[in-house]
Amino acid sequence: MSDIGVPTPAALRPPAPTAASDPTRFGRVEADGTVILLAPEGEVVVGQWAAGTPAEGLAFFGRKYDDLVVEIDLIEKRLSDHRAPAEQAETVLARVREGLAARSFVGDVAGLEARCDRVAASVESAKAAARARKAEQREAALVQRRALADEAEALGESTSWRTTTERYAAIVEEWKSLPRGDRSTEQELWQRISTARTGFDKRRRQHFSELDGQRKEAMSAKRDLIAKAEALAVSTDWVKTSKQLRDLMGDWKTAPRGSRTDEDKLWKRFKAAQDAFYAARTAAEDAEQEGLRSNVPAKEALLAEAEALLPVTDLKAAKTSLRAIQDRWDKAGDLPRGERERLEGRLKKIEDTIRGAEADAWKSTSGGVATDAFTEALGRLQAKRDAAAARGDDAATAAFDQQIASTKALMGR
Repeated sequence: MSDIGVPTPAALRPPAPTAASDPTRFGRVEADGTVILLAPEGEVVVGQWAAGTPAEGLAFFGRKYDDLVVEIDLIEKRLSDHRAPAEQAETVLARVREGLAARSFVGDVAGLEARCDRVAASVESAKAAARARKAEQREAALVQRRALADEAEALGESTSWRTTTERYAAIVEEWKSLPRGDRSTEQELWQRISTARTGFDKRRRQHFSELDGQRKEAMSAKRDLIAKAEALAVSTDWVKTSKQLRDLMGDWKTAPRGSRTDEDKLWKRFKAAQDAFYAARTAAEDAEQEGLRSNVPAKEALLAEAEALLPVTDLKAAKTSLRAIQDRWDKAGDLPRGERERLEGRLKKIEDTIRGAEADAWKSTSGGVATDAFTEALGRLQAKRDAAAARGDDAATAAFDQQIASTKALMGR
């Protein structure tokens, strides 16, 4: 199978072969095999040929010249294409000139020397251009290094700890990647970066040290609150302990904060202690309320007796009977929350009705002057109100306050 050729980019192609020189113009081979070069300084013996005809000998020494020409052609082209540094061209040029000086070829000495001079001039130009580029690169690098130093100093007071730390690391890497320049200037700029970075690191460590101290202080304070809450979790003094837990919650909110992870763990413990107490309180209240349910039938029976006193036909008898019913009502015990408002509301309506009848009677007989009966009723209401307040029944306390106010209004107080 034949190979299919792929075009080679021009930059990678070797230079076109130089046409072979004509050695007959620049030398000859004597009958005894002596090879003569016609050099600018005269005839020069460059070797002996005994391996063939004089023409073959002349061609052999001509190819040695052509080899030098190929080298100079190649480096000249690579130099002009900027694909070979001046130093490499200088090395090739020295080798070709060494070959020229050895006079071991047959060819155009003057022409090759002229080519070497042109390449030497090109090498000097390339070296000058390289120096200029290097100077530009050094200047550009110096500008970049100054910018990095300025940036490093500007970051010195930053409180964006993570991003600034990462940026300082990037600044160091960027610094390393830049071409080297004036050593003293670079040392001065690097010192600025190092000082800024060191100052920032010191502040960062101090900041996190303070945070760590605050975190430990916060954890200590909150562990204290947790210990108090856990001690209260088993209390059965529902009213007092509820207030204490509310106070602890206020202390928790004003205590210093730790890390989010620590806060979450500590809060779970604190809340668990609260939940344990409130769950126990709820269970106890539910049990208590369930136990009070047995008082409902007795109080419903008392309400039936009291409602039978209406309408009032005999005020004195009604008051006497109501007082007896009220005494038995108090002795019958408390009511569950779900029934209290309904049943006590019914009793209040009866009490209000009889009280209203009594007020009407006073108006008609004594002009509204308060009597001992009213004073006695007010005393009973006050006692009930105090009992409701003692057991923490805010709704009943408020209801009794309203009744007391109404009674006092009727008494003209």
